[in-house]
Amino acid sequence: MTSAKTARRPHHWRRDLIELAALFTAVAVADVVANLIGHQPDGPYLLAASAVALTATATFHTWWARRHSHAPPPEGGDSVSGGTAVGYGAELGLNLSFEASPALDETVLWRMRTTVQDAPGSLAALCIALARLRIDILTLQTHPLADGTVDEFLLRAPSSLSASELTREVSAAGGASTWIERADAHDLVDTPTRVLGLATRTALDAAELPLALRQLLGRCTIHSLPAVSVTGRITGGEGTPVEGVLEETVMRLRDPSGGVITVERPYLPFTPTEFARARALVELDARLGPRVPRSEDILTLAEGPEITVRRADQSDLVAAREMHDRCSARTLALRYHGPVADADRYLDHLLSPRFGRTLSVQTDAGRIVALGHLLWDGDETEVALIVEDDWQRRGVGSELLRRLAGLAAEAGCDSVYAVTQADNTGMVAAMRGLGLPLDYQIEEGTLVITARLASRRATTVTSPSMVADGTRSVEPPEYR
Repeated sequence: MTSAKTARRPHHWRRDLIELAALFTAVAVADVVANLIGHQPDGPYLLAASAVALTATATFHTWWARRHSHAPPPEGGDSVSGGTAVGYGAELGLNLSFEASPALDETVLWRMRTTVQDAPGSLAALCIALARLRIDILTLQTHPLADGTVDEFLLRAPSSLSASELTREVSAAGGASTWIERADAHDLVDTPTRVLGLATRTALDAAELPLALRQLLGRCTIHSLPAVSVTGRITGGEGTPVEGVLEETVMRLRDPSGGVITVERPYLPFTPTEFARARALVELDARLGPRVPRSEDILTLAEGPEITVRRADQSDLVAAREMHDRCSARTLALRYHGPVADADRYLDHLLSPRFGRTLSVQTDAGRIVALGHLLWDGDETEVALIVEDDWQRRGVGSELLRRLAGLAAEAGCDSVYAVTQADNTGMVAAMRGLGLPLDYQIEEGTLVITARLASRRATTVTSPSMVADGTRSVEPPEYR
């Protein structure tokens, strides 16, 4: 911006003298003309007629200028004239004829990604082709590549336009490797706002990192591989460089705990921009260190004793092992589906926030009597429960399972599944108690129960076995 002081022309005294001389000259000429004409017999009439002619000429000039000040440029210019786009679009060799159509009554949202040449006019050609189809471009992101540019669009298109028609027109306009899918209102959030929201979630809870990566990168499969497996085998996480590895449809990122996070998206290669965003989230998680929100719900059982439900992590490893020691062999076998002596091996993995979320139930004496696990398993989500024998059939397992299902729905999971045995009536009853559609499947002698969460609201509901007025929440801002 330029201020009025700096925009003012410099003042020169010579220009003032010239303007003053011109003024005196004009006055002298007018006086001479008036004297010559005024002394003639018809002089006054000539002066009046001259004044009228000058006034009419000035009025006509003003009217003409106002009428044609907003006229379109002549035919052949860079404009849309007569329903046909000419100029730049014609130079690109595109058929850019527009037909007048009424306002669109029904539209749909599409997410589209296509690769164009890194050359002047390539994006303009694509946008003109979309405009010819009456498609509104809501958002646009560009991902530079070595030999081109990946453009990602959020489009509002007529509902009558199919995906194949849109892809065909984009290809004709120079787009290659086009990928398209239906979008919804959640995609209307601009990218910086969405990334900041995911970073905030990751900063508050270490268990959010896999979920944040999935929402950042779209439909993909994420696997967290620990540095050492539950059997003590080195998994090779140390072989992944600190800066990570990008291989077309697979990216590998170093987990802060020493393992590796693998992200796969077979249908669409990752771009360097997406890789940089994912690596920034992982670096944020590494800098903040282990953290779990310290939220507690104190509930009163129908029989009288109070219990506390809270998030658990690896700092609760000793208390969890003590609970294992108090559980019967059958309870451990129903939970871990293997040798009872190996049960303690899984605890360090299960309590890690990298692989999911864990809820614990504590007595008023601070003793853990139950654990509920929500585990990220690639594209799926598993729930698992273990309740100490003396605390079974009191509604503790149902309360944990209901809360785990709420956490899964809040995380955007479509379903959760539980692996158990057919004679584990407690787990089967707890799954039925969710009130959700269930699918049953027998796999290798075990029962897999899948609950669909599409209709569930992400809320916490108190079990009927709990006293409603005995519930209170404690949510301090600290994290551990």
